[in-house]
Amino acid sequence: MLYSRILVAYDGSNLSKKALNTATELLKESSNIELDVVTVFEMPRGYESFGIYNENLLAGYRREAEKMMEDVEKELKAKNLPNKISTYILEGNTPKMLIEFANNHDSDLIIIGNRGLSGFKEVFLGSVSHYVVQRANCPVFVIK
Repeated sequence: MLYSRILVAYDGSNLSKKALNTATELLKESSNIELDVVTVFEMPRGYESFGIYNENLLAGYRREAEKMMEDVEKELKAKNLPNKISTYILEGNTPKMLIEFANNHDSDLIIIGNRGLSGFKEVFLGSVSHYVVQRANCPVFVIK
């Protein structure tokens, strides 16, 4: 078995859905592979300058992220995979949070789209996948 713990960066975009599908195909190789599906939300840059950085806005982002991850959980459950699968919602700088999560959870593969837009804001940009590729301590599979 080549991988034991896979992290998928997920934001609801088509490329992140493709990344998740790629991961589920890898899971079929062994029931011992664990999957972590991670989404990160952060306040859009510049909003704090306008006094918009507030708890209500962040709570709205969190609710949207929770709904998105509930949908992911339902989709994965329907596939009846025997693997251990977990979803996580993180808050902060997207690429840094992904690297930190991968390091703290011993991920041995990261799957990420090269660009993405979620329904509620930009989350994964080309610069995010570039940052992850440059700083990850494990292989990174970039989906195009």
